[in-house]
Amino acid sequence: MLIQPKIRGFICTTAHPTGCFEAVKEQIEYVKKQASFSGPKNVLIIGASTGYGLASRITASFGAGAKTIGVFFEKEADEKRTATAGWYNTAAFETLAQEAQLYAKSLNLDAFSHEAKQRTAELIRQDMGQIDLVVYSLASPRRIHPDTGQVFSSVLKPIGQAFSGKTVDAFRGEVKDVTIEPATAEEIDHTVAVMGGDDWARWIDFLANEQLLASGVKTIAYSYLGPKLTHDIYKSGTIGKAKEHLNTTAHQLNQKLKSLKGQALISVNKALVTQSSAAIPVVPLYISLLYRIMKERGTHEGCIEQIYRLFKDFLYASLPPSLDGQGQIRLDDREMQQDIQNEIAARWPNITSDNLATLTDIAGYRDDFYRLFGFNLPGVDYLATCNPHVKIKSLDDK
Repeated sequence: MLIQPKIRGFICTTAHPTGCFEAVKEQIEYVKKQASFSGPKNVLIIGASTGYGLASRITASFGAGAKTIGVFFEKEADEKRTATAGWYNTAAFETLAQEAQLYAKSLNLDAFSHEAKQRTAELIRQDMGQIDLVVYSLASPRRIHPDTGQVFSSVLKPIGQAFSGKTVDAFRGEVKDVTIEPATAEEIDHTVAVMGGDDWARWIDFLANEQLLASGVKTIAYSYLGPKLTHDIYKSGTIGKAKEHLNTTAHQLNQKLKSLKGQALISVNKALVTQSSAAIPVVPLYISLLYRIMKERGTHEGCIEQIYRLFKDFLYASLPPSLDGQGQIRLDDREMQQDIQNEIAARWPNITSDNLATLTDIAGYRDDFYRLFGFNLPGVDYLATCNPHVKIKSLDDK
């Protein structure tokens, strides 16, 4: 099959297996070039196939030599379609981990379901005994409640009043105005149900009840706050409500984990190109501008650089991590530096379709987006046919 990128809205409906392999290998090589650290030994990553979850798995394995179990919900290739990028990423990760003699097994299940938790528990009990780190990195637009069967769908909307601002069609290079009507009370509740902390708490409660959490266990979930520029659509919008719930959940889990001398943390990360962030109006334009300024200053980080720094300098540093007033790790510290935000605020009103390429790094945004799906990787012949049917070894062994 000749595989080319097919963009539909803010997603790419194809993924390239060789490109995804090279992208994963590139992240692994980055970690291997850094200093190793004394970190976790047995790690569960919920949402392990892309973005921060994948970077967490790579960092734990190749930075600290940890055994990892990854849970995700991805699609294998069929006669008409390629597999999802997360499927190819996981196949690549398992292959490279096995070559390095590192334990890595995966479960392709709906992480919100009871089945996913039960199957994960069986695997932990069989191969690890107990785990000392749980990473919660799910990014899903919908959730089927495991008890009631109710389907919740999240929305990206402001609260209280309509939002008007500008955004970008990254692939046409067009800056345009956007107006988004405010969310209803039901839409807010649904978004919190999908993206808040309820399922995270259910995972930790379940694993604790099964006595699968080691003494001193850590669990971490990922969040984002962003600058005032994006607050109406993000921090003060439906997603912001979900993130508030996530942070409240962290405080509740901290109380529950006291008996194990454990800790629950939120890491507020930097704005990056992900499948999730691409869907949020205004944010792609903000990221394009942020990239331009941070690259000019030499402070830009991608997923793997962020997560390696999180593990080495915060989670597993010799001293307890410094936290903000809400008890969160602020890995967005470089993004939120005042001089960077001042420069963004100065450039923002002047951005148009005509000067987009001059004032922002829209080319870098596009490149990062394509790389999420295995495209634009150096050394990959995208004019050559390839086999889209790639197996994930640990799934194939079951």
